[in-house]
Amino acid sequence: MEFTFEILGVSPVLQFFNYQQEVLDHKPQTGVAYLGSYKCTLDALLESAETVTPSREWEPEQVVEAVISFWMNNVEAVRHWRQQLENTDGQNILVSRLADLKSLRLEFERLLNC
Repeated sequence: MEFTFEILGVSPVLQFFNYQQEVLDHKPQTGVAYLGSYKCTLDALLESAETVTPSREWEPEQVVEAVISFWMNNVEAVRHWRQQLENTDGQNILVSRLADLKSLRLEFERLLNC
């Protein structure tokens, strides 16, 4: 299984958790996970990714590889989102997406067909 990881933005904590609850209430578990972190560091992103790995039966090594690959290949984006997070009042969270490519493709196709 091949994974993709991407930082999506900065969101108020309450808004992020409300969204997560709506997803859990209305959708079956998919191969796409939205993660939150209070810090924009590699360690923090790895830690947030590791929280979903066991419940989805994903290979931890592949998940770690996807996060590290994003971190190494997107230095400017990481720098941008770190600055955005630091410029908030501390009531925000960094939002990222971890997904297996097949599930992400299906989710995008579903959105386009609506």
